[in-house]
Amino acid sequence: MKTLQIAAAVALTCTINVAAAGAQAGRDDLGLRRLEQELAHIATFSGGKLGVGVLHLESGRELFFNGDEAFPMASTYKVPIAVQLLTLVDSGRLRLDSMITLRPGDLHPGSGTISNLLDDPGVALSVRNLLELMLLISDNSATDVVLRTAGTGSAVNARLRALGVSGISVDRPTVRLIADAIGIGTLPPESELTMRRFGELARAVPDSAQKAAAQRLYRDRRDTATPEGMTRLLAKIWRGEALSRANTDLLLDIMRRCETGQQRIKGLLPSDVVVMHKTGTLNLGVANDVGIITLPNNAGHVALSVFVKESTLDAAAQERTIAHVARAVYDYFLFK
Repeated sequence: MKTLQIAAAVALTCTINVAAAGAQAGRDDLGLRRLEQELAHIATFSGGKLGVGVLHLESGRELFFNGDEAFPMASTYKVPIAVQLLTLVDSGRLRLDSMITLRPGDLHPGSGTISNLLDDPGVALSVRNLLELMLLISDNSATDVVLRTAGTGSAVNARLRALGVSGISVDRPTVRLIADAIGIGTLPPESELTMRRFGELARAVPDSAQKAAAQRLYRDRRDTATPEGMTRLLAKIWRGEALSRANTDLLLDIMRRCETGQQRIKGLLPSDVVVMHKTGTLNLGVANDVGIITLPNNAGHVALSVFVKESTLDAAAQERTIAHVARAVYDYFLFK
């Protein structure tokens, strides 16, 4: 597929590293400095804190706004999980057509459809089915099975270290992450953890405990990423440095077909612009979208990570913030 082909390597003659919290941005690039100023302006409408990573993949020009600050990944952490799973496929330790039988404890709360459609676990899905459900519709039940199959968070983090990617940490399955975020303490063993039981535990959490849990979320470094770290990972995926050619194409194609977050990175872009992305949401002031934009007119590709945290505004406002960031980045690199 043409949109997924990796372009020939280009000398990185214009690389500029910009950190909004530190050094002056784009000393050698007035345009990037202006783009950073635009991001600072957009950040005032987020209702919280904005983090952005931008990397033009052909030229190497880059910009990071709050680039070294940790943001809760929410479901964007499914990208590094996918990389580890497909690494096992590349090594021959796992097959995409391997079948996995779902157990009662595999049906977990949150986004997705498996838990809504499968009243009777025991159905078997292929590794590829689970991977697509995880990335296309952000299915949490599929994600936790994929994470277990990939070797848990420690295996994902080891793979990231091997790739030279820092600033990303995958630590918990979604069921534990959600439980911690809403103030559920101890969970029963997985064999006893049904959707009904999880709902009972959630309803039993007092409002005060829920508020305290939300505040802890922003101090917790588990399952977080820096905008720079996530953007570096996207670049390695696109360049074929993380996976084989076949599995690079597979991952990017699934991300191209992502069904969630249509009002985020894609929200203000022309409808024919190809975006390969993955969203993340926690209904606690967290909205994210990370991916790769294919610019028209052979203007190249941009890896973009946008994170919003601690927002006091509604979900629509958080999504508009992400959309405005994406449009500003798109316009800059298309015309510059």
